Parts: sequence; structure tokens; C-alpha cells
Amino acid sequence: MISAQARSSPPSPSALVGCVAKPESPPCDTETGDPALTGDPALWRRRIRHDIRHELGTIIMLASAVAVSDDIGPASRERVEALLGETRWLDHLLRQLDAEEEGQVPVGPERVRVDRLVGEIAAGLRLSSPRRIGYAGGPAWAHIDPLALWRAVRNVLDNAHRIARDRVEVFVSVESGWTVVQVDDDGPGFGAGTSGLASLGLGIVNDLISEYGGMIEIRSCELGGARVRILLPAADRP
Repeated sequence: MISAQARSSPPSPSALVGCVAKPESPPCDTETGDPALTGDPALWRRRIRHDIRHELGTIIMLASAVAVSDDIGPASRERVEALLGETRWLDHLLRQLDAEEEGQVPVGPERVRVDRLVGEIAAGLRLSSPRRIGYAGGPAWAHIDPLALWRAVRNVLDNAHRIARDRVEVFVSVESGWTVVQVDDDGPGFGAGTSGLASLGLGIVNDLISEYGGMIEIRSCELGGARVRILLPAADRP
């Protein structure tokens, strides 16, 4: 007969030898303990991005469930939908990192409805900002990678929003064969004060849009601050 005490007693260490595999430790630098330094850095980055994408997927599912629920009002639903849009763009960025690291051929430009994409960005910023964010735009298209356009507009808008006192105005139009995204702010003007981040952001914008035949213009505006214009060759209406 086996007693209760015998049944509940843990097995001796010798009984487990050869039965339980010892967990494999990740490659680790002996001085810093960083597994990325002595292992395969590319593999380590892919695994991190894999985990980030899983977390983004969870956020998207949770936000989607909230967006269709009956116990929130229209204003909250609008904020959740803006959150969903932001997380999807983050997922696009991660996928682009994967593609570049794996040496995949970049996808060619698409005909993008610029006014809708810019309007989505402006709407999300309006919901999350204490400043007044205005937007006006008519139908406008350009041949460009949508993620490149999103990154370019976000950089310009983030610069304007950071430096503005109270107001940022965004416009999309077609002028003489160009699709124009114009961002005005009521800040001190470009070049006034600390402009390091703004300069970095506009450098990114220039690199992104010049690949598609675009350019940047920087001027002053009626609001008293800077006017930054992204110009892209206009595409025909589909």
C-alpha cells in the first residue's frame, strides 16, 4: 500500500536524470549578457519583430472588438478606429523591415488617393492633440508607395504639431500637374529655436518622396509659422 505522504513526495533528483532536458540558454556575451552580441543578430531582430507583431495583432483584435461593441458612444468609437489605423501602419513598418533584411525586391509604387490618406492622419492627430488640427482636401492621386507617403506626411505633421502654439492646418490639392500636401502652423517659423528634430524629419521626408519624383518646399505662412509643402507628380484620376 502506498501512503499519501509517499504519493505527494517529490521524486529525487537522481530519478530525473535523463528524463528532463536542460533548457538551452540563448547565446550570450560574457561581459554584457546581451544575446544579440554573440548569437545571430539578424535572427535575434527577426524574433523580436515577430513578438512585436504578435502584440500588435492582439491590440488590433482588442480594439476591433471595442469598435463594434454596443456600449460605447460615437466619439469613443472614432478614437478606437483611429487607434486601429495607427497600429496597422506600425505593422506595415515591421513588414518593410523584414522585407529589407531578407533582400526582397521592393514593391512598385501604387496609385494612391492622397487626400484620403492625409485626411486619416490628420483625423488621428486631431483626436489625440490639445491643438486645433484643421484639414481640407479635394480628390488627388499620386504614384507612390503608401507607406512612404504615410511616413513623409507623419514627419511633417509631427514637426508642425510639436512647434505649433495652438493651430495646424493641412491641405491637399492639385496644382499644375502636382499633387500638393501643405502643412501650416502658427509656431515661430522653421529655423527658429531648436530645429534638430525638424531637420532630421524633413531629411527623412526628402529621401522618401524624391524617389518618386517629389520635392519639398519650405516657406512662411499666414498663421505666422512655417509652411511645408510636399509636391508629388499628380496621377490621373482612375
